[in-house]
Formats: sequence, structure tokens, C-alpha cells
Amino acid sequence: MIQTNKAEYFNVALATGIVLFGFDLENLKIMLTRKKDDPYKGAWVIPSRYVKADESLEENIKILLLQTIEHEDVYLEQLNAFAKVYRNPIGRVVNIPFYGLMQLTEKEQKNAEKNGCKWINYHDIPPMAFDHNEIIDYAKERLKRRVKRRPVGFNSLPKEFTLTQLQTLYEQALNKTFDKRNFRKKIFNSELLVDTGKTTITPQGKESKLYRFDEEKYEKMSLKGYDFLF
Repeated sequence: MIQTNKAEYFNVALATGIVLFGFDLENLKIMLTRKKDDPYKGAWVIPSRYVKADESLEENIKILLLQTIEHEDVYLEQLNAFAKVYRNPIGRVVNIPFYGLMQLTEKEQKNAEKNGCKWINYHDIPPMAFDHNEIIDYAKERLKRRVKRRPVGFNSLPKEFTLTQLQTLYEQALNKTFDKRNFRKKIFNSELLVDTGKTTITPQGKESKLYRFDEEKYEKMSLKGYDFLF
């Protein structure tokens, strides 16, 4: 048996980060923060936290959510590990980030700002420290794949919403524009929506129908996957 010095293999730090997507019914945004210490003090980063020896990744990411938006009610998926040797100049740090989806309300925005974070438009992400732009790009691609195969609106929309709000969410997540008539035809063919019989007045002063998701069908599509729209 080859003898090794095990201690040298434990000189690595583990961290988690969160790429949190929030939709405010008009814009899809990502929560960022400024680095509070060196290296790269003042630079933009995704909210991140070192993992203690007795913490799981899931426990750590929940603590991170409480420290930023002050609750854990977020849809989460773990991303791949980012582990380049020199990604952090102070030492070897492996970041295993998550991405999350949520509805962005005024309360969520205030909570994040109170805790030193800022919601940035999905397509206006600035240059960031470490490899955090790469992490965000990876999270965006994961979101695109999920949008194409599984419905995501349940996590990002209020219980009742307009078709325009739903289309806007998908257009921004996929960075493409859909023909209004075709989009609505496909969404109705999926039988995923239920007409609530209610209406709302849009910011443009027009009356618009309100819909909700059929929760049973939504759950089946989420579990099994589906050629949803695209």
C-alpha cells in the first residue's frame, strides 16, 4: 500500500453560492452582492458562504438564503462544482453553487437590499470576481434546459397571473421573442392553465384575464419532463 500524508489532502476549503433568479412580473433578475473583504473587496459576486466541517451543502445554502432574503421558500437545484486550482488567490476553494427560482416581490427586494444585496436585470450582469460570471452563465444554461423540458412558472409567478406575464418570463429566461398567438396556442394545448374567471387591470390600463396552473398536471410535467413549448 502506498503511504501518503493525508493532512495535505485536507488543505482545501469548500463553499456554496446561490444564483437566485427572481421575476417581478416584468423583469427576470439575479441577486448579487459586493465582496466585503479582500481579495477583490467591493467587486460584484454571487452570495457565497464557506461550508463548515459539520454542515451539509443543503444546510449551508439555507443559511445563505436566510442571510439574504430572510426565508428558505425557494426552488433549488445544485449545479456542478467549480474547482479550478487558482480560482481564489488566497488558497484552494471549491465552490458547489445552487440556482434558485422565486417570485420577486417588493418585500423580497427590500430584504435583499437590507442585507447588502442587489437585484440586477438578467441580461445586465456586470464583470464579477473569481469565476462568478462563469457560474452565472452555467446557471442560465441550466435554467434554459429546465424551461424547455419542465414548467417553471409555479416558482416564479403569483398564484394568479396573466398570459403576458407568463410569456415575459419565458422570453427573458430563453433570451428570445415568441409570437403572441403561437405562444398562447401552445400553452393552451398543454392544458396546463386554468381560467380563474377573474380579470386584472394591467399597467397599460387594459383588462386582462387571470389564470392559474393546474397543480396536478404541473406536478406531473415537473416530475416526468415534457416537450413543453419549445
